[in-house]
Amino acid sequence: QVQLVESGGGLVQAGGSLRLSCAASGSIFSLNTMRWFRQAPGKERELVAGITSGGRTYYADSVKGRFTISRDNAKNTVALQMNSLKPEDTGVYYCNADLEDSSGKRLSGYWGQGTQVTVSS
Repeated sequence: QVQLVESGGGLVQAGGSLRLSCAASGSIFSLNTMRWFRQAPGKERELVAGITSGGRTYYADSVKGRFTISRDNAKNTVALQMNSLKPEDTGVYYCNADLEDSSGKRLSGYWGQGTQVTVSS
């Protein structure tokens, strides 16, 4: 059984910062691309940032220059440092990963349960 558990969400004023973390645990052989998505009330879930196993990163245009994604392969974690937060960054943030479990099964788009981020104006 594989689990992705997010942490670090909360309430912050506009202009502030938060750091989200996602820890993967269970029968994992390898973690490949890891991503952060978010979903605002009444809106579709959208990709925020991603990082490949080799460390290549990509970002949504709306967060470029403000958010930084990073990973620690030894700890099976991915983080999202969010600076200069805006009210429109409010939403539930989800960790997402492509991985191979210990039986060799490949799982694409494995989701965590999400963590709430609220940015007040």
